[in-house]
Amino acid sequence: MTVLPYKNDAASKKIQVARMFDSISGKYDFLNHFLSLGIDVRWRKKAIQSLLNDKPKTILDVATGTGDFALEAMRLSPEKIIGVDISEGMLEVGRKKIQSKGLENSIELRSGDSENLPFEENKFDAAIVAFGVRNFENLEKGLLEIFRVVRPGGKLVVLEFSKPRMFPMKQLYWFYFKFILPVIGKSISKDSSAYTYLPESVQAFPDGEDFVSLLSKLGYKNATCKPLTFGISSLYTATK
Repeated sequence: MTVLPYKNDAASKKIQVARMFDSISGKYDFLNHFLSLGIDVRWRKKAIQSLLNDKPKTILDVATGTGDFALEAMRLSPEKIIGVDISEGMLEVGRKKIQSKGLENSIELRSGDSENLPFEENKFDAAIVAFGVRNFENLEKGLLEIFRVVRPGGKLVVLEFSKPRMFPMKQLYWFYFKFILPVIGKSISKDSSAYTYLPESVQAFPDGEDFVSLLSKLGYKNATCKPLTFGISSLYTATK
């Protein structure tokens, strides 16, 4: 089942997701950190640590949003990071952050679709995605496109929300996601759909071993899943 931000809209998921992120782009960073109690920052650090031994020189950040994951990846001292996203509003916020840090020569943000990446095969040493794969209109197509542009032996790192399985975190998590997060998100972002779409998209996403199995099916090697913070999110890694 395809989960859509705006259920009464005939537009495709891709168009709806872009419109949704455009509408909340100005408040996105604040809400991200506030609603996760800042834990999302630690998750990104841990995800980038998984690439320390790989020393990638070229990195593709898919669904880069406002560029937080790309900025965190600068700890790896790469030669170039290219971030792509379908929301121009999010990219504009990201470009301002990158410019304020004087990193325009190291990080480039482009408008781009995960399912039709504008790059040649085997271009990147690594690809990273933070909280973006569940927004792909066609998950398999997006993952195959990433596979295409990563070089043989290159690494994929995916950070994504997942579904806690253990009591009482499972119950607390869903109560927060369904009843508290949408109210706060709506009051600040003024988009009533964005923060109801979030728990619905997490519920529909094939997380944990299901996502590991999907990566393996698509040709990725050594796919692994590491639950973070009681399974609220998961860190996936795989190689081409």
